[in-house]
Amino acid sequence: APFVRDAAFEAIENGIKLLVIVTERTPRYEVAQVLEFARLHGTRVIGPNCLGIITPGKAKMGGIGGPAANTKQAYKPGRIGIMSRSGGMTTEIANSLTAAGLGQSTAVSIGGDPLIGSTYAELMPLFEADEGTDALVIYTEPGGPMDAQLSLWVKENKSRLPIVAFMAGKFMDKMPGMRFGHAGTIVEGKADTAAEKLERLAEAGIAVAEEISQIPDLVRERLG
Repeated sequence: APFVRDAAFEAIENGIKLLVIVTERTPRYEVAQVLEFARLHGTRVIGPNCLGIITPGKAKMGGIGGPAANTKQAYKPGRIGIMSRSGGMTTEIANSLTAAGLGQSTAVSIGGDPLIGSTYAELMPLFEADEGTDALVIYTEPGGPMDAQLSLWVKENKSRLPIVAFMAGKFMDKMPGMRFGHAGTIVEGKADTAAEKLERLAEAGIAVAEEISQIPDLVRERLG
């Protein structure tokens, strides 16, 4: 990823206000420089190491959903938002919702690296303000503080949105310090464990699905 920083700086300097960085293996210090430069210029960054954003039937940035035919099959316009650390699982969740007759408002693959431009908590105000979103589904993984930040945001801001979360990799609690899949998926202490994260999510009133297949039913329950 030798040109990511320069390309990002060029885009930001030329007034781009939404920047999707799909590239992985970008050195962390370069990502930090990009994020600080973006903050100073009022640019929203999604990624790095993500598949992008989609508002079904309206717009798509990045490779999210794959080829156009596959994207149209998995994603349908609707009122359920999605945020996911995994690009592939963003589409998997959308597909399960679509099969259950639940379309999506906007889906965001936020990125799997430890340092990313927009966390769950940082994107929450946008979904909260979106009149086209009635509920949220979140796919997360062990490692990192993002789930704790989300739980705190939901409690402090008394979110209007019903939220359903699914956490992969619960087995990782037994293997601290090991990295699995995404670079951000490393359990380094109790706060990073799946058990601790799930407890925080539940305390914030977020419904936790044990399996992907449970997500549509939980969304319907939460919507009443």
